[in-house]
This record gives sequence, structure tokens and C-alpha cells, in this order.
Amino acid sequence: MSVLSALAGPVRRVYRPLSKVNTLWWILICSAIGILCGKVAPDFSKNYLGLLSSAIFIPMIKSVIVPLVFSLLIVGIAGHGDDMARLGRLGVKSIAYFLSLTVVAIFIGLAWSAILKPGEGNNFVLPKVAQNSTAEFNLPNELSNIIPVSFFAAASANNSLQITFCGIMFACALLCLKEKKTSKKTLIGFFQAVADAMLEVVKLIMRFTPIAIGGSLSKTVAVNGLSSLATLAKLIGTTYAALASFVLLVLLPVALIARVPIIPFLKAVRDPLVIAFTTASSDAALAPALENMIELGCPTHITSFVIPVGYAFNLDGTTIYLGTAILFVAQVSGIEWPIGIKIARMFGLLLMSKGIAGVPRASIAVLTAACIQWGLPTEVIGIIIGIDEICDMARTALNLFGNCLACVVISRWEGEFRLYNEPTEEERLAAVIEDEENQKNAKDLDAVGGEMTVVHVNDEKAKI
Repeated sequence: MSVLSALAGPVRRVYRPLSKVNTLWWILICSAIGILCGKVAPDFSKNYLGLLSSAIFIPMIKSVIVPLVFSLLIVGIAGHGDDMARLGRLGVKSIAYFLSLTVVAIFIGLAWSAILKPGEGNNFVLPKVAQNSTAEFNLPNELSNIIPVSFFAAASANNSLQITFCGIMFACALLCLKEKKTSKKTLIGFFQAVADAMLEVVKLIMRFTPIAIGGSLSKTVAVNGLSSLATLAKLIGTTYAALASFVLLVLLPVALIARVPIIPFLKAVRDPLVIAFTTASSDAALAPALENMIELGCPTHITSFVIPVGYAFNLDGTTIYLGTAILFVAQVSGIEWPIGIKIARMFGLLLMSKGIAGVPRASIAVLTAACIQWGLPTEVIGIIIGIDEICDMARTALNLFGNCLACVVISRWEGEFRLYNEPTEEERLAAVIEDEENQKNAKDLDAVGGEMTVVHVNDEKAKI
């Protein structure tokens, strides 16, 4: 006991400064150590350090796919169902806007992956690719991959598309239940609790990320050499190019068409963007984003609906990243999908990503599920996580930026946006008219009061 007491002090002194180090710095430190180990001790890195990613981190991610995706989908759809039904037109406009931009994001990700081909020209040593990943597009097979015979069979096989289908069906069934049904609230509350618990599990797993990244990079360098890092840099460049082009080619024209005040909007979204980019978590920026959009001039009832719903349905940055990443895995594996099957895969990712959480690196779970679904080697995920933090910061910032812009656009669409809550022309005119009437009434009262005084004085003189 005395030995433990003696060790407690030094351990605390070492732990306290280390606990204050940012996750990004830990990733950079572990990455540098991993690259060095892969170069200096290739055999040890290949046989042992690589297990930190392939045998520990990736299996842990696989274990949370089914409960995470299923619960988040139900909460994301059924949890907002009453709001959409109550708000009616606003809900329809919001979902239509979100889905339209997400479809455009899919094709932008496809275009940049086709132009830059980040996964080609690599020397990665990977296992042989499963047969179904290279098969030609076949509608019956695709439908059988989406619609399951048994939910439990789909869950045991980690078939994410089938789990997504079951989640959407179950959520729609909950939406059909009458509001007075207590079972509806009970079930949504249950799956909300499951989602919250699984998000905490994901956060715990993600604490292991820096060590897993170090192990993955050490094995990558040991097996494929330092030149393999250039391929990862190309994936970063492709992702950032796609994200930037989406902002310039899609979001900027949308803002101009909707007559969004650009400079005030950028000032309002600046602080939430910094929080989202530095923490790689859009949840951390939710409160300031809501507050700033209301201060900018968006009505409270629109802001409190559009931004939270957008966190489930308007993840353009995540959609672009998942599209480029899954095509990167296919290219690294030597697979070239026809354009038809690429589009089908992208829409599959679109379904799988709906309702994904705003926690850092949660999209790794969806990417892993997609690789399992289409028979791609999950070993590439172990390589991608080395640069996932860098891509995560940018895609999270774009998600937040897109949701804030959607809030202003839909407020304009509803005719309720007022910059800095200034009164409209009609309200100003009504105020002027009211002021003139008040002044006129005041003059009339003064005139009436003056005549009465005169009469009173004359009466007094008559008495005298």
C-alpha cells in the first residue's frame, strides 16, 4: 500500500501535463514515432506494432457498427418526426434542400476522385479482394444487398446497407404511430439512450486513435516504404479540393441566389467554424452556431429546427469525404468500378451516413461498414486513419458551414429573415404612421385642453 502511495504522486505529476496535450498533437507525435519505427525496425513494426490497428482498433470499430447505425437512424428520423409533422412546410423545405445539396456533393466527390485518382500508382501490399467487390452491377444482387431476409442475419454479418434499410423502416413505422401512444415515446427514448451509450463507446475507442495511427503507419512504412505516404497526401489533397470546390461552386451561388448577406454571415459563422475545425466536432459548435444565427436575424423557431435536423440530414462534408475515401480504397485495391456502380455505391454511402454523429472520426465506422459491405479490404482503413484527423477537421467545418447557410436560406425562403433583427419596411412604415397619429392625437388633446381652459377663465371673470 505504501508503495502505491509513493508512486501516486509522480504518476499524477506526469499525467497532468500529458492530459492537457491536444489530440491532434498526440496524433502527430504517434505518427512520427510510428514512421520512425517502421523505418528503423521494419520486422517488429510489421509483426507487432501493426496489430495495434489491424487486430485491436479496426475490430473495435466493427463491433459498434450495428447498434450505432441502427439507433442513430431511428433517432435521426423518428426523433424529428413530430417536429416535421408540426412544422409541415418548413420540414418539407428543409429536407428537400438538404437532400438536393447532398446529391450534388456526391457527384463532386466522384468528379475529383476520377480526376486525381488518389489511390492509383501505389505499392501497398494488400490481401486479395473479395469477388463481390469486382462483380458487375446487377440490380437483383444490389436489391438483395439492401433488403434483408432477416435483421439478425444482417446484424451478424455487419451488413450496413441492410441494417440501414431496417432502421429506416422501423423509424417510419414509429412515425406512423399516433402521438398519444406511449410506446412511441418509450421506443424513441430507448434508442436515444442506446445511441448516447454507443457514442460514448465510440469516444472511448477514439481515445486509442493516436496509438492505432502510430502502429498503422509503422506497418505501412515497413511494408511499403516511405513513398506510400505520398499516396496518403494525395488523398488529403483530393478531399480538400472537393470540399473547397463544393463551397465555391455550390454554396456560394446558393448564398447569392438567396440574397444572403455574405460579410455579416461570415462574421456570424466565424467562431463556430473555428471550434468545429479545431475540435473536429460539429457538436461542440452547436450552441454558438444557434446563438449566432439568431443574432444574425434568423427566427428562433426556424433556427432551432433547421440546424439540429441538418446535423442528421445535411452532412455534405462527410458525404464528400466518404465518397473520395471509398473510391480511394477501391483504387488502392486495383478496382475500377463503372460509372453506374460508382453512383450506386455513392447513394449507398448517402443512406449509411444519415444520422451519423458529430463526434470526431465517427465516419470511420461508416467507411469500415462500407468496406465490409462491398468486399473491400478493411486493412486500408488502418492506413487511412493516419490522415483522417486532417480530413475530419475540414469536413466537419463544411458540415457546420452548410447547416448555418441552410438556416439563413430557409429563413429567406420563408420570408422571415431580418438582418440583425432590424424591422422590415412595412414595420418601419407602420411605426411612422403610428407615430404621426400619436402626434396628431397629442395636438388634438392640447387644443381641446386649451379651449376648456379659456372657458374656465371666462367663467371665472363672469363671476367676478
